[in-house]
Amino acid sequence: MEELKDTFGRTHDYLRISLLERCNLRCTYCMPEEGVQLRDKSEFMTQEELLHITKLFVSMGIKKIRLTGGEPLIKKNFSSIIQELSALPVELTLTTNAVLLDRFITDLKAANVQKLNISLDSLNEARFNAISRRKDFKKIMANINLAVKEGFDVKLNVVLMKGVNDAEIIDFIQLSKNQKINIRFIEFMPFNGNEWDWSTTVSYQSIMAQVNQHFGEENLVTETAKPNSTSKNFRIKGYQGDFGIISTITNPFCDTCNRIRLTADGRIKNCLFSATETDLLSALRKGEEIAPLIRQNILKKQEKRAGIDSFESEAGKEIFSQNRSMTTIGG
Repeated sequence: MEELKDTFGRTHDYLRISLLERCNLRCTYCMPEEGVQLRDKSEFMTQEELLHITKLFVSMGIKKIRLTGGEPLIKKNFSSIIQELSALPVELTLTTNAVLLDRFITDLKAANVQKLNISLDSLNEARFNAISRRKDFKKIMANINLAVKEGFDVKLNVVLMKGVNDAEIIDFIQLSKNQKINIRFIEFMPFNGNEWDWSTTVSYQSIMAQVNQHFGEENLVTETAKPNSTSKNFRIKGYQGDFGIISTITNPFCDTCNRIRLTADGRIKNCLFSATETDLLSALRKGEEIAPLIRQNILKKQEKRAGIDSFESEAGKEIFSQNRSMTTIGG
């Protein structure tokens, strides 16, 4: 079957699947404090429907699948889902907050999952608990160490927020000194309900200024970018691990985007910022062909950030205000 290409020639071979909208944390940048409105389970994909849609995507050229949430490890049938997906000819990866990670190490290994992205926004327990509105810091840190010990390729995703955790940039990089771990600093992005504005954004330039001042430019090694990479990656000389910066707001990487997002309620988004979605689940339940819907969605993809030229403009604010909260997209 012909690969998925948009009108700008970008091939889409990476599918991010949100297994559910719920999460066991309440991170300020991701989920409203009151959580998301619970919906009837009939509005979400069953395991059989998820597998059917995923197999179709694989037949259309998907080579990598990332499972996300909410928090995917609180999905009741997670072990069964990942076992089924592991039979597909794709690279299977996972993004998690690691609260429950120790319970699923065996399942992940059996499914040949080798790479884990773990969300961690502070190394200070009190600050982390304030950001997440929960008290799971010690458990998460223990599970991060367990994942490294068990041989997983671990990336720590750190959403930077000015005046909240931006003073911890150097501390996070220091984690990569004696262990092969990747730190990824992510700019705080605007989504429905997270009260974003420019004053909260920690830019690529300000991150690098801190890094150069502390470590010295002569000790900074720029790593070769991988195809379709979302981050600019660096290593401190002598360090086992490395760090990267995902600057979606101040320095977007849209020209090489290869991502498609499938939400837990069976809709696809061709851009993280897009408020426009295509409902595959309803069409599937009606017995309709959904491959044409997938292709139409990809062909409608904008060149950059769902057509948002400025997040400060009224048009830009209108687009991202109509978007979902991050937890219902899956990141």
